[in-house]
Amino acid sequence: MDRYQYLLLMAVCALGTLPLEWAFRARVYRRAPALARTLWLPVLAFCVWDGVAISRGHWTFAARYTTGWTLPFDIPIEELAFFIVIPICALLSFEACARILER
Repeated sequence: MDRYQYLLLMAVCALGTLPLEWAFRARVYRRAPALARTLWLPVLAFCVWDGVAISRGHWTFAARYTTGWTLPFDIPIEELAFFIVIPICALLSFEACARILER
């Protein structure tokens, strides 16, 4: 079970903030094209950064806590999930707070 911890943590983060979409009408997922336009460049930039750091030996991931599934340049799939999930959680939280403050 340890090898799925990183992915499980990303799932908990995503599921934990998902209700904000409906409870506070955050409208993050409802604007999927805008979300994709917002995320693609940072995700790409951080994947390149990670790939370079991994290839140079500056950055590693504990095999015990990752699945072993990797993208090109040995970037763990969990890292890609992090680059997508955490910004979405932040956007959901921000939009929910903005809706609350509008009331």
